[in-house]
Amino acid sequence: MRKNTIDLITLGCSKNLVDSEKLIGQLNAYGYDVTHDADVPDGEIAIINTCGFIEAAKEESINMILEFAQAKEEGKLRKLFVMGCLSERYRKELTAEIPQVDKFYGKFDWKQLISDLGKTYDERLVVERSLTTPAYYAYLKISEGCNRMCSYCAIPLMTGHHVSRPMEEIIDEVKDLVSRGVKEFQVIAQELTYYGIDLYKKQSIAELIKQISDVPGVEWIRLHYAYPADFPMDLLPVIRERDNVCKYLDIALQHCSDHILSLMHRHVTKQETIDLIKEMRRQVPGIHIRTTLMVGYPGETDDDFAELKDFVKEMRFERMGAFTYSEEEGTYAAIHQTDDIPQDIKQKRLDELMGIQEIISTELNEEKVGKTFKVVVDRQEGDYYVGRTEYDSPEVDPEVLIKVSEKALNIGSFYQMKVTSVDEYDLYATTLI
Repeated sequence: MRKNTIDLITLGCSKNLVDSEKLIGQLNAYGYDVTHDADVPDGEIAIINTCGFIEAAKEESINMILEFAQAKEEGKLRKLFVMGCLSERYRKELTAEIPQVDKFYGKFDWKQLISDLGKTYDERLVVERSLTTPAYYAYLKISEGCNRMCSYCAIPLMTGHHVSRPMEEIIDEVKDLVSRGVKEFQVIAQELTYYGIDLYKKQSIAELIKQISDVPGVEWIRLHYAYPADFPMDLLPVIRERDNVCKYLDIALQHCSDHILSLMHRHVTKQETIDLIKEMRRQVPGIHIRTTLMVGYPGETDDDFAELKDFVKEMRFERMGAFTYSEEEGTYAAIHQTDDIPQDIKQKRLDELMGIQEIISTELNEEKVGKTFKVVVDRQEGDYYVGRTEYDSPEVDPEVLIKVSEKALNIGSFYQMKVTSVDEYDLYATTLI
């Protein structure tokens, strides 16, 4: 146990990671030595930033808390604090069941943790962050919460209504991060297309991205977590015309069947979805669309699933993930619908859908052979450098592999590379001199 040292563990999404980075910035300002996601935690204080999104994430968070609670019982830890989505939703129950935790904080009151350590939260450091990502890229959270209230989703129960950050504050943060060497920004929100409605009385994501794009030193901007209903079409010319705005959009569609979309309370139809995707591709040639789909939603028939498979084959998404429905306590679906599809059927549908996507992904990758792309180098693994194109977000998308023996490359630098071969998901390339 090292004195004045804190271990901070972050679970869940990149939005949680940003909260952890802001907390670390405050703690560092007060002289604490903070280690993030250490392999062997040995600080005198531990803080766990939890996720409560789906059952597997909740279980991971609880197991992590119990692990550190045991360490505290054994005298290896002086203080244990828990924050984030899980404790936002289940604070009362967790407090009763895990008394080893000194205090639970929610999603938004973690600033109180600074006070409980005998310090004062410094409002002057509102845009200060201690990055846990590589120094050249960062996640940029532009809002909290969500107003959509999809029937299956517990996130609004934890994060509340949509709240946009002021544009000026976001730009100040971008400028600060650029001054510290950040070149690539993953713009994130639970629902970024809603940005600005609360502050500016209109969808303002297009204007925000233009302002970020104008900051000198910003090489790449990538957009995550759009919503198909009421999509702000003025964003598309920004993606098309700005060289540093990646031709990439992460837009979770969840399903295509009008029957299931209605049950999910998605407020969009299959035809509207198809029309939107076609318009995106018409206005932004070469755009790579990342989406997420759900199988096994209550009431999903064989016909609904067949329709979903045909939809994936027709749309040929450049990036696609899928998951099985998991009933979340307190949601509309949990209260009013019956989780009537057996887990083995859910898994079978998931495997089948991802099998279709693997074929599509391979075919789309093969079209890149012989073409040249701008690539950022992320790391070296064995005999290869590993990088990404503008169409690839860190940790979730395909990667580019370049032989180390070919040429010495700098981590975090951008290079022009020619694709020489592919597999199902990754590209192999050579650096152009």
